[in-house]
Amino acid sequence: MKALLVDDEFNVRDVIRYLGQWDQLGVTEIWEAGNGEEAQTIIERERPEIIFADIKMPKVTGIQLLEWLNQQAYTGKVIIVSGYDDYSYMRKAIQCSSFDYLLKPVEADALNTVLESAIFAWKREEAERRSDSVVAQEAERLRRNRLITAACEEEPWNGEDLAGYLPKADAYDLTLVYFYHTHSADTYINLLAEEMMSQEWGNAFVPQNDDCIGLVISSRGSKLSIEQWISNHFDIPVRLVSGGPLTSLQDLPSAYQSAKKAMELQNFRTIHRLSDLDDARRMDDIVSYLEEHYTEELSLDKLANRFFLSREHICRRFKQEQGINLSNYLIQLRIEQARRWLSQTEERIYSIAVNLGYQNEKYFSKLFKKEVGMTPAQYRGLYGNQNKRKGGEICEKSYENNVDRDDGRIACGVRGKE
Repeated sequence: MKALLVDDEFNVRDVIRYLGQWDQLGVTEIWEAGNGEEAQTIIERERPEIIFADIKMPKVTGIQLLEWLNQQAYTGKVIIVSGYDDYSYMRKAIQCSSFDYLLKPVEADALNTVLESAIFAWKREEAERRSDSVVAQEAERLRRNRLITAACEEEPWNGEDLAGYLPKADAYDLTLVYFYHTHSADTYINLLAEEMMSQEWGNAFVPQNDDCIGLVISSRGSKLSIEQWISNHFDIPVRLVSGGPLTSLQDLPSAYQSAKKAMELQNFRTIHRLSDLDDARRMDDIVSYLEEHYTEELSLDKLANRFFLSREHICRRFKQEQGINLSNYLIQLRIEQARRWLSQTEERIYSIAVNLGYQNEKYFSKLFKKEVGMTPAQYRGLYGNQNKRKGGEICEKSYENNVDRDDGRIACGVRGKE
């Protein structure tokens, strides 16, 4: 924290410097000026948080300095120091937003009391300013990410609004940045966005439909510079997929779909590869992901993109590691949840099916009966809260009778066929 002492009398500045408890209050630098004009130069260069200023000085008075600071939107605290015990001076200082008023000769207790109060007030207001700034930045990021998501999903969107986030260019390039599942795109993409905007390369976004993907729109000719920056500043593995040139921002939806298709075909560039030694850990990550997201729409393509493995590799290694194919493992998780809901809630069977990712209630009931040995209605009648019976065991069919279904689907969010 910095302080500035402004007075045309050297001895006054010397007394304030000597009496102030600067170190204890966190003031590490103290500057001095002999008049208001010198003070303006120092303020512009050093931006001190605390200023002690005399009222009557040559060239620029203390009141004129206060008025100038108000014009500069100065956020620090100004304490007027004067030998004139005159109400008109104090009133004017208050009107100009001075923090407090000290009379000469300055006394140590009064000086340090007002200094401590000024520092405390500045810190409190600075924390509020930073909080407001963070909220405003987050709101702006959310707005532009919603805009890019609408464009990618071919929902109503305004091309002029998106153009406001980009430098003017004859054409742009679209690139998708895929992050490994355990690394959220937000932090990295926000850093990239700041750099791209400062360099006028373009901008980076995080589509709201997938938290592991970043979307980069760059002016033609800047793609290599961006990839080099990513390589130098991202300490994690990422995959880059090109969606082709954008001669118009209206081409964005088709370019986005083109990039996603290229990823499915494994047409990507890699920065900081995952080592082969990470393969077992990735299987563990997939299991954890399934256990957390089994009620959502899932596919082998989605898992392949999130965990940087091919669909075929996931199917093969999952069966080797878990002793069961992935689709049946997912079915187990869903059926276990269905049993909990059927026995502990009054939720309709159709709602349970939908909440588990099955849009077809009949398919869900057929699958449930195959796995448990009875229909959902029968299970609820036997084990539901209202008709719970003691004793008895469920006649369950072995999972070993399940048919492998690793054909590119994981039976998630896909309408079941009878």
